[in-house]
Amino acid sequence: MLAIARSELAQIFRNRLVLVTSLIMPAAVSAYFIYQHETFAKVGSLGYIAAVVLFLVGAFGLYATSVTTLASRRQNLFLKRLRSTAASDAGILTGLLLPVTALAVAQVVVILIVLASVTSSPADVPMLAAAVAATLAMMVGLALATAGLTNSPEHAQVTTLPVSLGVIGVSSWVGITGTEELATLKRLLPGGAATELIVDSWNGGAPVSDSLVLLVPTLAWVVVAIALATRLFRWEPRR
Repeated sequence: MLAIARSELAQIFRNRLVLVTSLIMPAAVSAYFIYQHETFAKVGSLGYIAAVVLFLVGAFGLYATSVTTLASRRQNLFLKRLRSTAASDAGILTGLLLPVTALAVAQVVVILIVLASVTSSPADVPMLAAAVAATLAMMVGLALATAGLTNSPEHAQVTTLPVSLGVIGVSSWVGITGTEELATLKRLLPGGAATELIVDSWNGGAPVSDSLVLLVPTLAWVVVAIALATRLFRWEPRR
């Protein structure tokens, strides 16, 4: 697994397109949100900014890159060759996705630290960390499911758009309008409950019991995504 991960990390830094998609673009957009934090805080709040930058990194840096990686490795039969080794299926997938996941976690941590340093610290750091972990786990699960529907790296540019734009749209919707209206719908949509939890964790004021309940929809999406991935994921190109 670690050998696969090291090889995949080297591939990321060699591929300019992946490097731009997974690192530079999310970082640049996040930097803009932080630079304009006073403006965006008036529209939503500091918690809203934290949620949006998390989903920017999660959607483009983690989700889209993971789908592209898996589709590429399937197309060039690398996945098939790996399955002929002693590595388990879970070890292969973990090795392939570990580098991009680690980079996404590092990006999110750095971006949120910068946001806290130029604004104010989050009210509940442990709950914020739980929300970040659950959100990134959801994006990895959705990537595995989407990879099963993606025939090539070029096709990934199309198949990843609905989820990428969807979770960012839901995050903005919930972050700006709150959950006073249509609360159930907003919390059940992927990213909705996570956004509310991040906003509450950063801004403060929500009881711990209410915050823990908000983890449930996101973790449920992790289970749904893994179940879909189990049915849809393919190790060889379609004939």
